Amino acid sequence: MTAVSLSDVSFSYGDVPVVDGVSLDVAEGEFLGLVGPNGSGKSTLLTLMLGLRRPTRGEVRLFDRPAHDFADGERVAYVAQDATDAARDMPVTVREVVRMGRYPRNLFGRFSADDREAVASALDRVGIADLADRRVGALSGGQRQRVFVARALAAEADLLALDEPTVALDAESREAFYDLLGELNQQGMTVVLVEHDIGVVTARASRIACLNKRLYFHGDTDDFAESDALAAAYGANQRVLDHDHGHHHGNSHDHQRGHSHGDARAEPEDEQ
Repeated sequence: MTAVSLSDVSFSYGDVPVVDGVSLDVAEGEFLGLVGPNGSGKSTLLTLMLGLRRPTRGEVRLFDRPAHDFADGERVAYVAQDATDAARDMPVTVREVVRMGRYPRNLFGRFSADDREAVASALDRVGIADLADRRVGALSGGQRQRVFVARALAAEADLLALDEPTVALDAESREAFYDLLGELNQQGMTVVLVEHDIGVVTARASRIACLNKRLYFHGDTDDFAESDALAAAYGANQRVLDHDHGHHHGNSHDHQRGHSHGDARAEPEDEQ
């Protein structure tokens, strides 16, 4: 089964093209990393995948239905880029946020034993059961991200989409968070991740889509490491810096053209 299917998808803000003719499929159970320079359309492509925006041209299907008309909201969980910042000011507890994941299943507001069990299980799986009664705003960035993943688990979502979820996290919290995503993916959850840290993506994702308005690469992580897609998408002035914390994974590679491995981070370009 295909979780997401894009056919010749383009999107423009007015006259400014942001995504241009992208076609790709995300299989159920896949871990797809979306990479590209700043202003390359990654976040826009993610929202198109989820039916939050309609393409200017082309078609997006979510679990084989038109994405903009997709009714099973509980099957898809989205953690937006600014989600943890917004959560800082929320006067709610961790448990209350995670319970929100059950709302699409409870249109009449009756909270069942199954719902309570799903919430408790989600809190436990992401390692924040002990924080259930804490105010979300009092948590660290890494803890807040786990709250949003727990909300997705409570919803029993099939697809988890995250837009640069670890920007504000320190290296240790980032590693722990990606370990959690890897475990969830191994348990069958489809993960689509927008990430600017190339090393994280090559170490963690099973497939990569490299974007700069158009698609420069879509395929297995190992093939991406051997390709020239990174240099092509980031342009002649791209620099890939080596932030080597001594933590390497089996499928990380030395990239060609002097690209470093491990925790390589593409130097962002100016936003549009």
